[in-house]
Amino acid sequence: MRDFMSKVAVITGAGSGMGRYLAVLLAKSGCDVVICDVNEDTLAGTARMLKNYNVAVSSHLLDVGDEEAIKALPEKVIAQHGKVDLVFNNAGITIDSDFANMPEPDWDKVMDVNLHGVINMTRAFLPYLKDRPEAAVVNTSSIFGMIAVPRQSVYHATKFAVRGFTESLVKEMKGTSVQVHCVHPGHIGTNILTAAKVNRGEGESAPSGLLGRADATHEEQGKAFRENGMHASRAAQVILDGVRKRRSRIFIGMDAKLIDLAQRLTPMHYDKLLPLIFLPLMLFRNKKAIQDLPAEP
Repeated sequence: MRDFMSKVAVITGAGSGMGRYLAVLLAKSGCDVVICDVNEDTLAGTARMLKNYNVAVSSHLLDVGDEEAIKALPEKVIAQHGKVDLVFNNAGITIDSDFANMPEPDWDKVMDVNLHGVINMTRAFLPYLKDRPEAAVVNTSSIFGMIAVPRQSVYHATKFAVRGFTESLVKEMKGTSVQVHCVHPGHIGTNILTAAKVNRGEGESAPSGLLGRADATHEEQGKAFRENGMHASRAAQVILDGVRKRRSRIFIGMDAKLIDLAQRLTPMHYDKLLPLIFLPLMLFRNKKAIQDLPAEP
């Protein structure tokens, strides 16, 4: 896809993080945007940022775990915008819990948002995308769709599955007007860890220690995760560059690329290499937003 001018893009998880900045950068490129999120306040914040650009914007309060709501969305988009050219399946959540102590409803919630939401959005919009001269489906997996760590079993289950689903779809759509992309972010400074529910088993007194001290509080870990990752605007720019260049796999950050290499070189022992990857790169990540973008509300 050469450019995004006069296209229409649907973005889930657009209330914050990469989804918000995908919407902003697309609008800056002259693309009409359909922003979707489960959080009404943050969604409204993104809409305010988009007022800086002369494009059509529509907002939809959407829980991507709700299959019926997804089924109803394409007709609303077509009624408002007349077409759809790009779908960014970006929404995602996680739960910090070991598998044995995770309640089944929590497991099902993450599966519904991270996996079934991607599948149902793709199923709902694919017939409309096929009618366009050029179109794209962009599914967000994770570097955690390549490697695994403790206490993230449900997140890994969804992100490995998104990777498999998307890579199969790449092959199925080959030779059509629809290009398909799988996104693998490394450490991006978002609120996903802050928003994550924490389940602690008997005798557990601390969260998992995904970042920083294992004895840090959940709030401290969430703050450190957000402040030490690549800025979400720069991650969104990498995604859009990958779509322009038709890259079926889009790795975001040097950490993502090195982790992918590590798991290829030592599939069962890559965990021993992770400190050597994460700690030095934390010093060099670009944590600042792209210049000349509207301030966050």
